[in-house]
Order: sequence, then C-alpha cells, then structure tokens
Amino acid sequence: MKSIERRTFLRTTGATLTAAALTARTGALATSQTPKNPWKKAFMLGGLSKGSPLATFQLLKDAGFEGVELISPNQLDLQEVLNARDQTGLIIHGVSGSRHWQDPLSDPDPQVVARGVAAIRQEFADCKAYGGTTVLVVPAVVNKKVSYRDAYKRSRENIRTLVPDAESHGIKIAIEEVWNKFLLSPVEFARYIDEFESPWVVAYFDVGNVVEFGYPEEWIRELGKRILKVHIKEYARDKRFNYRLGEGREIDWGAVRGALSEAGYKGWISAEVPYGSLEAMKDVVRRMTDLLQLA
Repeated sequence: MKSIERRTFLRTTGATLTAAALTARTGALATSQTPKNPWKKAFMLGGLSKGSPLATFQLLKDAGFEGVELISPNQLDLQEVLNARDQTGLIIHGVSGSRHWQDPLSDPDPQVVARGVAAIRQEFADCKAYGGTTVLVVPAVVNKKVSYRDAYKRSRENIRTLVPDAESHGIKIAIEEVWNKFLLSPVEFARYIDEFESPWVVAYFDVGNVVEFGYPEEWIRELGKRILKVHIKEYARDKRFNYRLGEGREIDWGAVRGALSEAGYKGWISAEVPYGSLEAMKDVVRRMTDLLQLA
C-alpha cells in the first residue's frame, strides 16, 4: 500500500471507529434515559357515596395519586365534590355505575331496564359535572332467568339508546368485563364493542377480572385501541382478589405492562383495591409504580 493510501485508510478507519463508538455511547445513554410509562395513577373510590369528600381526596393526593374515579349515582353534594377536586388538584377522570347489578340492562322486566337506563343518564350528568370522560357500564348479567343470548341482544339494544346521550354530554360509555358470566373471551369483547360502530362506546379493561378465564396480556392485545381506561387489582384462585398488588402470583405484570405499551395505551390506570390509611394508600402507589414502571 502506498504511503498516501495508507494515511487515507487510517483516517477513514479512525473516523468510522470513532463514529461507531459515539453511536454506541449515545444508544446506551438513550436506553438508560428511556422515560417510564406515562400512565396516570388513580384510585377507584367505590365506597364514597355520601359525606364530605375533601378529607378522602386529600389523603389520596398525599399518598401520590393523580386522579380518582367516583361511584354514581351517589348522595354526594356536587359543590363539595368540586371543592375537594379543586382544593386537592385530584382529577375526577370518570365515574362507575352503582346500579348495573341491581337494575341490569339485560333484565326481562322493562321497568328494571328503565331504572338502569335512568341511572346511566344520571351518571353522564355527574361525570360531565365532575369534568370526567367516561361512565363505566357493566352491560349485562347472565343468570337463571336471563340467557346469554338474551343478555347479548337486550344489552346491545339498550346501550344503543344511550349513545345519543353519551354524545350530547361528551362522555364515553366504557364497557367493563366483570364476573357476570358475560363477554368471557377477548375476541367476543372486541366484537361486542365493534358492533356499536360508535366512537362513544369503548372498553374499560380490568386486569384482575379476567385471570380466571385467561391471560390479561392476551385480552389487552386483542382489545388494543378499544381500551380507554384500565382497572388493576390482584388475583389468584385460592383467595381470589384478597391479595395486595404484586402478591397474587398469577398475573404476569411484566407481560401486562408490555401489552399495554404495545397497544399504545396512554390513559388512566385506577387501582380498585380497598381504601385505607395514608400509609396503606402510599403502599398502593408504590406497588403500582413498581409493577407498571410508572413515571
């Protein structure tokens, strides 16, 4: 090799190696600085249906929660709820129906269905007043007097009548799968949502509720962009839901976390666990943060 060719070769090779090393360092730095999941932490406050909410909201705020989900209809004073929200800075991101087991939309009695529909309309109004975006709806209950086929047909018809109300309030109907012997597979759940052909009907996915019937991560992948809100709680067959987050042994939280990321989920994750002392609520926040690698 001639002298000038050798110098050129060395300069080129050196530049290439330097660039490669810089790229490797930059990549390692980028990996180490990858932001944690941006999902927002909330608490499902199912037990607060009357009384003054301020002390409860403040405790949850002090524990590290960013938002809360309320039960509706309730006996809470609207102005007290709004004052608690504004004083603490907690966001009320949505409400969960309190009448869907008592007055299910799948019931054969028109009067029962009418009460259920009226309750959901009140939930729309409450949610809008609170500044939330979703009403959680359990669509049907299958039992000895209500067949699966009838539950599917009736609930779908009755929810369709509520879509215009949802749209007028700017609140989405978030269907959740629960222990109601209905929507027992992710494929069926996705189809049920799709059949409404409406952006106002979405999925509210509960991680713990499906463990008895399958793997939460598979449900998440099947539902994908249909999921607008998420509940989390622990589950294992021997004591069912009576575990602290991360101690149930049957939920692969890493797989759940990965599936939510793959689905592009960016919303609220609400802990549906017992309410307790400040230290107990701080422990829930810590467990949520660790399991889901939250920011």
